[in-house]
Amino acid sequence: MLYLFFTILGFALGSTLFAYWTPKIIRHIDIRELPADHNPGVANAFMYGGFFCGLLSLILELAKGFVPVFLGQRFLDTHSLLFIPVLIAPVFGHAFPFFRKEKGGKAITASFGVLLGLFPEMRPAVYLAFFFIFFSLIVVVSPHSFRSVVTFGLFALCVLFTVKVPSIQIGSFLIAAVVIYRHFIKYLGEPLHIQLFNIQHSLTAMLLFSSPHYSAYQHRTSCPSSVTSTMISHCADGSPSSVYTSQSLSEST
Repeated sequence: MLYLFFTILGFALGSTLFAYWTPKIIRHIDIRELPADHNPGVANAFMYGGFFCGLLSLILELAKGFVPVFLGQRFLDTHSLLFIPVLIAPVFGHAFPFFRKEKGGKAITASFGVLLGLFPEMRPAVYLAFFFIFFSLIVVVSPHSFRSVVTFGLFALCVLFTVKVPSIQIGSFLIAAVVIYRHFIKYLGEPLHIQLFNIQHSLTAMLLFSSPHYSAYQHRTSCPSSVTSTMISHCADGSPSSVYTSQSLSEST
């Protein structure tokens, strides 16, 4: 019964889309309506809700994966195959929320939370973090959907060959499968690009998304996502002036 309890707890928490509700309550915006991918995820919470909404969303999304797994392993046998549903439940709940199955997210942050919940077994979380950093800063794979597919695929392979616990091996494989599937169905047809060492690009984008100017810009304008994307790409090229030029043009329009 305890396995069932923690599975239901994980699915219920996973189905609560904190990255959607946080900007909705604090900023009164629907982050699913603003970006082209309509994803209720942490990245869009940062992008459209600002730094505070993004940070709070990040903490809550990590916690909803962490809590049921971390508590579950205190009462359950993690080597039992019955522990697999406990691992997958928060991710599955985020990807296919109970009340709005078609409105789920990509479940990246929830996946990190689940893997952190396996503490002191940290290898799965380290693998996932390593590949995300590697394919974001060293060998830069874009768009994000391709980067996530490669990252989660390699993460699952590493867990399979190094973590000799069947429940964690299978659970990691299923987590990767759900995340990859969610990225495929949200794929917008962008071409694949691979380049080396794009640290400046990534830092510039991070600074832009955490800037109060960007958050204020999102609230002052009602421009379509295509205009917003143009602004982001200009800024990512490393020209801050182009951001304000795009902003001024949009405001004057």
